[in-house]
Amino acid sequence: MDKLQAIRGMHDILMHETPSWQFLEKSIKEVLYQYNYKEIRLPILEKTELFERAIGDNTDIVSKEMYSFDDKNNSSLTLRPEGTASCVRAGIEHGFFHNKTQKLWYMGPMFRYEKPQKGRQRQFHQLGVEAFGFKGPDIDAEQIITCCRIWKNLNIKNINLEINTLGSSESRGNYKKILVDYFSSKKSELDEDSLIRIEKNPLRILDSKNPAMQSLIKNAPPIIEYLDSESAEHFAELKEILDHSKVKYVVNSKLVRGLDYYGKTVYEWKTTELGAQDTICAGGRYDNLIEIHGAKKTPAIGFAIGLERLIELVNFDNIMSKTMPHLYLLLSGNNTKKYGLLIAEEIRDKLPGIKIETNCGEVSLKNQFKRADKSGAEIALILGEDELKKKQLTIKYLRNDEPQITIKWDEISNFLSKALLIK
Repeated sequence: MDKLQAIRGMHDILMHETPSWQFLEKSIKEVLYQYNYKEIRLPILEKTELFERAIGDNTDIVSKEMYSFDDKNNSSLTLRPEGTASCVRAGIEHGFFHNKTQKLWYMGPMFRYEKPQKGRQRQFHQLGVEAFGFKGPDIDAEQIITCCRIWKNLNIKNINLEINTLGSSESRGNYKKILVDYFSSKKSELDEDSLIRIEKNPLRILDSKNPAMQSLIKNAPPIIEYLDSESAEHFAELKEILDHSKVKYVVNSKLVRGLDYYGKTVYEWKTTELGAQDTICAGGRYDNLIEIHGAKKTPAIGFAIGLERLIELVNFDNIMSKTMPHLYLLLSGNNTKKYGLLIAEEIRDKLPGIKIETNCGEVSLKNQFKRADKSGAEIALILGEDELKKKQLTIKYLRNDEPQITIKWDEISNFLSKALLIK
């Protein structure tokens, strides 16, 4: 049998890593609560056609990266490569888009068959934020400002915003013709993927990551010159709100995103600290996506944050200390186990914010002290036969030189509350 190990590109998040993840997730959730977003939990498996229709057959995600398979009923199913399509499906299925506005968020694993590298895995975690039923550019700006607050809460500095507009369906159609003319005149310089895309969806060429294509892309005509008046006004008002809110940004006229459902506003947050995988967060409008799935046309906008990448930018120096127990309870003697567990429960009842590690197993007192020290606890509580007879606990400070003392059982919670400043 082969050595047991995780599938390539799908990593375990180990015990010493989860405190950082929990801190990150908690911080983001607190911000979303402030903006009145509500959590929705979505399945990781969907019908393949959902993503084909939403994301687009000509995208890399659908054509190259999806984990799809036939189940026992010969239905084609796919591990979700992103969350927006699932969120839209849920809204249509349960009827919560009809003449209503909704602000939703979700978090969880996504799956894409990509070449594993730093910041790009085959199973990765995303936070998705979606707003439905809001037509104007004010919600576009609010979502960007929401991102700003997330970065502020996490004390992330070196992150930059790029924005663009893809206009309406009509203006995109006209712009695609311009791109076909431009790239057709330079066919000898196009790579294999671009030769396919020029026939199917020339906008996708602008999303190419091939270094050899970047000069051609840079010199392509900008979409802003071909916008309809409504899209131009929407984009101008968005920029005005961002300027007034003192949000710094750069207009990147070649920013198109890798999903076909986007229109009008698109944006990316990038960093220079992670090498090639520099996009931390991306989003945009998808006003036509709900209609594509057969429901009433509903304006919508959302963004997603790659949590594996974001976690690389956060300083977690003070997080590990918060994961250690406050107390380690040492037990010595035949009858101390049952009383020790009872005492620990009484402390937890009176001080819900406290963390106690109770020694379990037949271990000498000397080795229990070693465990207590290794645990990172500030205080050791000792219950031996003598303490049991007197209904006391011995208090030993593990991180300073304060003298050892004894406390009665019924006074221990009050003592610990003052000693550790915990309620």
